[in-house]
Amino acid sequence: MQITTVSGKRSRKDFLATARFIYQDDKNWICPLDQDIENIFDSNKNPFFQHGKCTRWLLQDDNGNYIGRIAAFINDKKAYQYEQPTGGMGFFECINDKGAAFLLFDTAKSWLQEQGMKAMDGPINFGENDSFWGLLVEGFTQPSYGMNYHHPYYHSFFTDYGFKTEYQQITNHLAVRNPFPERFTKIANWVANKPGYTFEHFSKKNAAKYVADLMEVYNDAWKDFENFVPIKKETLEESFEKMQTIMDEKLIWFAYINGEPASFVVIIPDANQMIKGFNGKLGLIEKLKFVYRRWKGVNRMRAIVMGTKSAYQKHGLESALFIKLKEYVLPMNQYDELELSWVGDFNDKMLSIHQATGATFGKRHLTMRKIF
Repeated sequence: MQITTVSGKRSRKDFLATARFIYQDDKNWICPLDQDIENIFDSNKNPFFQHGKCTRWLLQDDNGNYIGRIAAFINDKKAYQYEQPTGGMGFFECINDKGAAFLLFDTAKSWLQEQGMKAMDGPINFGENDSFWGLLVEGFTQPSYGMNYHHPYYHSFFTDYGFKTEYQQITNHLAVRNPFPERFTKIANWVANKPGYTFEHFSKKNAAKYVADLMEVYNDAWKDFENFVPIKKETLEESFEKMQTIMDEKLIWFAYINGEPASFVVIIPDANQMIKGFNGKLGLIEKLKFVYRRWKGVNRMRAIVMGTKSAYQKHGLESALFIKLKEYVLPMNQYDELELSWVGDFNDKMLSIHQATGATFGKRHLTMRKIF
């Protein structure tokens, strides 16, 4: 077997093609768009290069066939917040061969050690954790847009190599047409009608306002979590820019108390239902199909992130946001499922909200760490 560094147009194409080879017989896998993957490794498009570095490799067998790939990266803003300097690895794909997997792990580990790292987390993204984050270990069904999908045999590769679970990522599914539990509905309606409580959906015309409101709420809501790094306005603007083609303004809701931003939920139609069968490509034919599927409508949504300021986390705002969402969604007679993805097992408050809605278990990913 031979490891080569990805550099140049041909090897970048091979990096993408390797995943297609690994999953060619898996009917549940949906190929991410090539451009979504490549943008992560483009220093002109990924702002994380402003405070980090990244490289990636391909693995070939003796016949020259590509049988695996991996990337390693360092986010300087987070690397030194742990007991030991910790880098990241991700975009790992490999045939069912432990020797091949370990060679890929060793390659990422060696590079990170050369950069002064003493541990690596994986499989994670060189970017925000709302996409391509975590090892799928339960719920091997079709993934929603941006969610990692893996072969079941990957788990043993990670554990046998010495990776330990840092936290579990829980994804729950909510049947949209089922009524909310009575207690949930009662609280939501009570909150929605309280004086001074107002609710608005996102508007592209006033995008700057809502981006600022989301940043304010998010950075307050998550400030007490370990190793939290405040999100930047530029990062949010880029995220909303990426969502433009699939965004439905009325699936993104904000709650205000006397005019102060207090809570939000960001939900998007599941773009994987629009790009299924594209094999990662987005040429003219695929774009026409995408537009048609977007017009025809998909039946699944994905809740990317929710947040409530710490001062308002027991006010039932999340319940009211879900009610507002349902008031819009149900008359459309389009959506059947809302995927609530993902919530860390350390976030008891958000998991309780999922339970209160009547959501059921969907998937489990793991964020794992290997200490060198």
